[in-house]
Amino acid sequence: MHSAPVLTVLPPRERFAPGQAGAISLLVHRLVAPGDIVVGSPVERPFAGVAFQAVQRVPWIIWPRSMVGRYSAGVARIVRQVRPALVEIHNRPDIALSLAGCFPDLPMILTLHNDPCGMRGAVSPAQRAALARRMQVIAVSDWVRQRFAEGLPDVAVAVMPNCIDIASLPPPLPAAARERTILFAGRVVADKGTDAFVAACGAVLPHLPGWRACMIGADRFGADSPETPFLRALRPAAQAAGVEMAGYRPHEQVLEEMARAAIVVVPSRWAEPFGLTALEAMACGAALVASPVGGLRDLVGDAAILAPPDPVAGLAAAIGDLATSPERRAVLSARGRARAALFDCVAARERLGALRRAAVAGRPPDDL
Repeated sequence: MHSAPVLTVLPPRERFAPGQAGAISLLVHRLVAPGDIVVGSPVERPFAGVAFQAVQRVPWIIWPRSMVGRYSAGVARIVRQVRPALVEIHNRPDIALSLAGCFPDLPMILTLHNDPCGMRGAVSPAQRAALARRMQVIAVSDWVRQRFAEGLPDVAVAVMPNCIDIASLPPPLPAAARERTILFAGRVVADKGTDAFVAACGAVLPHLPGWRACMIGADRFGADSPETPFLRALRPAAQAAGVEMAGYRPHEQVLEEMARAAIVVVPSRWAEPFGLTALEAMACGAALVASPVGGLRDLVGDAAILAPPDPVAGLAAAIGDLATSPERRAVLSARGRARAALFDCVAARERLGALRRAAVAGRPPDDL
């Protein structure tokens, strides 16, 4: 696209490394183009084959501001050294505003993965309007786009959905050959509805001989995730319900489990801005039960059973009905794989390239 590189800026809490990467780092890794430089918090072993620069936060004695302010100052140092053609900031409007103030003429993109009105680093409506005037803003779903543009009728936001690398997934088992497993995968926190999953499985498992339920995940991404009060309270409930708590597992293992499990449940209470776990489950051929919150409804279309986590009886009924209907599981498995194919990373890379070219040229994207 140009001789100077694109600098991709991760949020401070992201870890661009195998076994530590959250959803944003995984997506950036899937979409990275030759010549890109990813910058983020220091990690011991970043993803191989990608140029990575660790952000050295400016000491508080030199820059007596917040941790994010010192992180932004560290990113600014790298920008001055690298002199990129474009800076792509992921999910932090506050960092985007800081860098825009430092480099008023440098083309920039802000990619929003979460609710811009409620996320960490959220900014005011006036600041959102200023960001949209200064740089190209991309949302990962129409729901996120609407949240960013709320109260700002003249603001243009491009939509580029999250993606998945279909070619890299483990081969999914046919619906009839899949393990009789009801699976949850993700962060084990109340917002993700994990306590509702445990309660629902506890209600249905006694009526489903030969079936098991399993939760993969921890409070955070990584093997060093802490034991939180929520987890300590959930463990005895899970044991009583017959739900195995497998703890954190690397992303590759999660996908392998999804490729074998008959049912995956995404019972979020939090308004999922996109729903990457649901996309992965569909791509892996699991029959999906998902909450109708945030961007999930649009993502899954007719390829999932929609059931909110509260009251638990409705979620339990959805899981039980699906477990006792192999025909319905086969239909949802086929629909899910077909729908997931629409989000393959090959098309996403082409879309991102077009958006980057538009940003460098200083023009709005052709298709918002």
